[in-house]
Amino acid sequence: MPDVPQRPDARSSRQPSGSAQAPLAERRPVPVRVAAPDEFFRHLVSSMRNGVIAFHRDGRLALMNDEAYRIFDLTRADGDIGRPFADVLRDRPAVIRVLSGAFELSHLPNRAELRLKDLGRVIGYTLSQVKNDEGEPVGAVMYFKDLTQVEQREERERLRDRLASLGEMAAGIAHELKNPLAGIEVMAGLLRRQVPDSPSAQSLLADILSEAKLANAIVVEMLEFVRPVRLQLERTDIPDVLQHSITMAESKTTRGAVGVAMDVEPGLPMIEADHHQLCQVFTNLLANAFEALDGKGRIAIAAVTGTIEADPALAAFQPPTPTVVVDVADNGPGLPPDATDKIFDPFFTTKPQGSGLGLAIVRKIVDAHDGRIDVSSTPGTGTRFRVTLPVTSTDGWFK
Repeated sequence: MPDVPQRPDARSSRQPSGSAQAPLAERRPVPVRVAAPDEFFRHLVSSMRNGVIAFHRDGRLALMNDEAYRIFDLTRADGDIGRPFADVLRDRPAVIRVLSGAFELSHLPNRAELRLKDLGRVIGYTLSQVKNDEGEPVGAVMYFKDLTQVEQREERERLRDRLASLGEMAAGIAHELKNPLAGIEVMAGLLRRQVPDSPSAQSLLADILSEAKLANAIVVEMLEFVRPVRLQLERTDIPDVLQHSITMAESKTTRGAVGVAMDVEPGLPMIEADHHQLCQVFTNLLANAFEALDGKGRIAIAAVTGTIEADPALAAFQPPTPTVVVDVADNGPGLPPDATDKIFDPFFTTKPQGSGLGLAIVRKIVDAHDGRIDVSSTPGTGTRFRVTLPVTSTDGWFK
């Protein structure tokens, strides 16, 4: 059989060339620069989602990451490192007090909470000493996280639990009281007609009627407080709500010579809200301010746009929430120092004839809008209520 010429194997006959080697070269691992330990440590701390503050034994600041500056609302300066931490944090005296105890306390706090009232924030923190090889403290470090949103959620859960218990009790009380109160009013009115010539009796009966009506108003307010808030959402214009609220507040209480100034940011967006119930919120705040000013002074109303930043852990998934922020501030006598923490509690009041339910209802309505209400007050200077409302109701930011 004749020999058949064999076909050369292309793979075996192909000669190596420069171009053929290129793909192999591209597959070689690219050298990665290994960061120096100090550089890696700096990157690690700056990338943390928790705030970190470290300082030397003599009080000089050794480290403060970007998250710490953000939480404390401070601006980084080039010369901060090496300065006394009390100078860098001079606007946050509560934090200075915590850090100052790092070398004085026998047991340092672990998972403690600190309320920063000037910022309206709550932080959870751990404070630890930094020790050398001999076990001697050479510095201290505080790790902390912004727990404001967590605290707000927990407070709303506590409020819902209280309301559930109060609702059952109030419904029974109101049912038992409304009929007797109505009977007292009717019988006192009939009795007034039977003794028209007795001024003393007329005066006593007028007092009875007045007190019965006051008691009935408290019962009605109690029922309104425990009733679930049902919103009828619509595109709502905040300046229109504020104008209506001023008029309604004037009809509820005497304005006197109190001046009211309203400053609305141009282009303020409309929000998804219940127009009627927002009017109830601001009417209550303005009526309280009129009563506190007692016919003289001024009220400043400001409405601006705002945003609420997402939790750093969720920042990549949750964009900032657009909001409208309304301030109602007066220059009246202010609130007692211990009242601001309890001002929204049911049945807490600073008024002789108050029921203690007005501001509790206000908070319920704001909560139903996924909003937030805060109060700040200085005795002798005045009180400011701040209402923050999301532009759209679907964000559910504060829940």
